[in-house]
Amino acid sequence: MATFPQNNGSSARFAEERRLMVENQIRKRGVTDERVLQAMAAVPRHEFVPAFWTHQAYADEPLPIGHGQTISQPYIVAAMVASLGLTGSENVLEIGAGCGYQAAVVSLLAKEVHTVEILPDLASSAAERLQRLGCANVHVHCGDGTLGWPASSPYDAILIAAAAPAVPEPLLQQLAEGGRLIAPVGEEDKQELQLITKREGQLFFKQGGPCRFVQLIGQHGWRK
Repeated sequence: MATFPQNNGSSARFAEERRLMVENQIRKRGVTDERVLQAMAAVPRHEFVPAFWTHQAYADEPLPIGHGQTISQPYIVAAMVASLGLTGSENVLEIGAGCGYQAAVVSLLAKEVHTVEILPDLASSAAERLQRLGCANVHVHCGDGTLGWPASSPYDAILIAAAAPAVPEPLLQQLAEGGRLIAPVGEEDKQELQLITKREGQLFFKQGGPCRFVQLIGQHGWRK
């Protein structure tokens, strides 16, 4: 279990900012899964943003993390994670590690987390950060996330943290029976969250709310 040490002398202030973030930005918008709320209150979001943005770490907005990528708005992280209905026994795949924040949240809610990042610099910094913070059950891989991570499949839950024109077929194939997948799907500049559940080999789709994510780059995503 991660301990999330904080050695900058501002622990009390950041703890209060997290409490307010959870109450005002997340709970009041309808996320009521107490395990998710506790995880959001525990993970030090300020450790995952560049130093320049530390003062904004708990704001109700996404923030840049370099390389044209962002750390998602806290509410979006909580809502997407809550939709997976994690109980603590799951093997989870995340596509788009970014700075590692969402994987850290999921690490408190699942048994194992495999997260794939296509940008080597982000992958290496996320791995270092997660290791330093004690997230021993998170495994960071560098590669094309649209191909998933077959070596550790099947996955009880899959979370795609970048926008795709359609859910990549390899990820649907790596989803376990009874598993759930959440992804932003749509056009390059606007998407809608899509929740997919696999039951008896069939896929069931449920539409969520509108959102806007950076593009999912790869063989089955947007190509650059």
